[in-house]
Amino acid sequence: MVSLKYLSLGVLILQTTSLVLTMRYSRTAETRGPRYLSSTAVVVAEVMKIAACVVLVFFEQGMSISRLGSTLRQELVGKPLETLKLAVPSVLYTLQNNLLYVALSNLDAATYQVTYQLKILTTALFSVAMLGRRLETSKWVALVLLMTGVALVQMPAEAKPEASKTHSLGSQVVGLLSVLTACCTSAFAGVYFEKILKGSRPSLWVRNIQLGLFGAIFGLFAVVMSDYELVVELGFLQGYNSITWTVVSLQAFGGLVIAAVIKYADNILKGFATSLSIILSTVMSYYILDDFRPSSHFFIGASIVICATFLYSREVKVSIAPIIPLIAKESQQ
Repeated sequence: MVSLKYLSLGVLILQTTSLVLTMRYSRTAETRGPRYLSSTAVVVAEVMKIAACVVLVFFEQGMSISRLGSTLRQELVGKPLETLKLAVPSVLYTLQNNLLYVALSNLDAATYQVTYQLKILTTALFSVAMLGRRLETSKWVALVLLMTGVALVQMPAEAKPEASKTHSLGSQVVGLLSVLTACCTSAFAGVYFEKILKGSRPSLWVRNIQLGLFGAIFGLFAVVMSDYELVVELGFLQGYNSITWTVVSLQAFGGLVIAAVIKYADNILKGFATSLSIILSTVMSYYILDDFRPSSHFFIGASIVICATFLYSREVKVSIAPIIPLIAKESQQ
């Protein structure tokens, strides 16, 4: 069991860090041709996730085609109201995934990692409002520390020439607003998902198929609304290369892997994973991506965020079963 805990820790760190760094690189690296469209990447990831989950359900049903078909018909068609309930979190997750591409196009990986921890705050607030949960005093203190740390991280490092300062500030504002919106949509979707499915015991993989189907539909709608002309002109997969496929694969399969191992990770281990991921993102943004110069404000703010994460996770007892399907959907994170 100890080895499984450390394996889960490694998987959590690898998924969180690699997705953020590769996504940032894919959105900022120089390209010879057109850059890939983030809206299509979201759709491709959903399709790949659906395919992977169908295979997993196939194995879950004893590699029987007839049992696979029966299970999918029963869950997808035989329970239309249950399936339709998943449309709400699915559209929010689709919006979140698109926003994260925008965020990482405008924020370095380290700043993004720290700022995205605000999802702890938004999830806590929605849990109190929608589920009637009561938070201990220590958790409210942790949330205040979290906001303070993120605010410090957003402070400018140094004075810049006016022209570049305006551009930099504009990009940072777009990135910050994207992360904040993603934190809100992710939190609301997660709490809503838990509320409507409380007490049910669905298959993890079937739930992800249901979410993925709606996600692909809503994602295609986003493609038509935002990038229709570019898709018609240059194709749906324009600009795709090995880095793009790596990002899409991490989005599609990384969350499923995390969902499979998360039951072996307690809250302290998840706190370690978050902290190490922030540290690794900071180091690699500085030395490899070369798009980040940490300031004293960043170091102080990031340290406060890490401490707040541990404080909020201390002695928390939650039921893993209702949350597991959410983790597979939230891993772009």
